[in-house]
Amino acid sequence: MTYSDNFKIGSMKDLMELIDAVGFVPFFTNDIPGFSIEEHIGPGCWYTDGDNGFWPAWEWKGPVIREMKCAYGKFFQNKAMYISDKWFPDFANCRRDGYDFDSRYEDGLSALKDKELFELVDNNAPASSKYLKRVGGYGSTGKKGFDTIITRLQKQCYVIISDFRYEVDKTGKEYGWGIAEYSTPEKFLGREFSDNVYKHTPEESFERVVKHLKKILPDVGEEKVRRILKG
Repeated sequence: MTYSDNFKIGSMKDLMELIDAVGFVPFFTNDIPGFSIEEHIGPGCWYTDGDNGFWPAWEWKGPVIREMKCAYGKFFQNKAMYISDKWFPDFANCRRDGYDFDSRYEDGLSALKDKELFELVDNNAPASSKYLKRVGGYGSTGKKGFDTIITRLQKQCYVIISDFRYEVDKTGKEYGWGIAEYSTPEKFLGREFSDNVYKHTPEESFERVVKHLKKILPDVGEEKVRRILKG
């Protein structure tokens, strides 16, 4: 299956089958035509008007992540993407350049503010963005840059979104937008990830992912594929 195929995502099952088949599934449109859920979503599944404000593709996020144990985060052009458990170790190895976070920090490749937030996530995972901001002292009168740092940690594949949770009213009914819960890949994906993330050299992982992206994006030139992967 490739993104040149004419297909529609009409259910959560369709989405999970797509993630399993192609490995890399961006949520929103981007500079590669057709490379997103948004461009392949079936009628009535992107959003529906009405009193309930039902947004199917958004509602699927938490269940898909939990059921598939896939990686989800802002991995591509600061936008969200699903990556299957099969391909995430190689992708993470590329983005981490072979470093675990402690080694990256010790070599001066990450700032103290990144280390503080990474450790906050690691020590409290899974933890909601609201909890992390409160406990970490982020806000208008506290530390700045939470969104920027958490996005950077996702792009580097040290942090992923492990679920979405909703506020609950007095009757027990969920409401509002899902609140992201963060974890590390090591904690959420377990040994399937940690035993394989550094299995290859970063260069080998890079070439493996390039080869796969060229397969699922047959209309995209190799130079652009390599640029995408480097982030």
